[in-house]
Amino acid sequence: MRHGRSGRKLGRDASHRKALYANLTGALIEHGRIKTTAAKAKEVRPVAEQMITLGRKGDVPARRQALKFLRSQDVVHKLFSDVGPRFVDRPGGYSRIIRIGPRLGDAAEMVYLELVDYVPPNVTAPPPRPAREREPEPEPEAEEELEARDDATEAEPEPEPEAEAEPEPSR
Repeated sequence: MRHGRSGRKLGRDASHRKALYANLTGALIEHGRIKTTAAKAKEVRPVAEQMITLGRKGDVPARRQALKFLRSQDVVHKLFSDVGPRFVDRPGGYSRIIRIGPRLGDAAEMVYLELVDYVPPNVTAPPPRPAREREPEPEPEAEEELEARDDATEAEPEPEPEAEAEPEPSR
């Protein structure tokens, strides 16, 4: 019986799971939003919120604890200088999970795990193409001139193709 056995194994051993959680948490802190499976997002969310809580504290022991787990000085710096101060007044609940549908390959449920104050970058659409200018319909007099030109070009003899040189005999 599995009483009291919380958490998902995600098909990985303990060290691989810990590395996965650290990498996904670092990506969430760095980018503000990550696309992952629902099971991974549900497991990473508490870990990421603990790291943000450490970022809110802002003292040296908290920084060392975050660095021990995240193993990236750049991510820890962003956590303590940018992400943590943004959530100082918020008592938890720093992230949300948004379902986006099944993955094409294996139908795994995909989600966005994002910070609650995440604002997607402005995706600028390409400028609209200019409308095509329609050619004005030729007047009846102009049609006669065009037909006369077409007749004149048909009357000209086509130049004959030059005789091809004979290929050299192979040895």
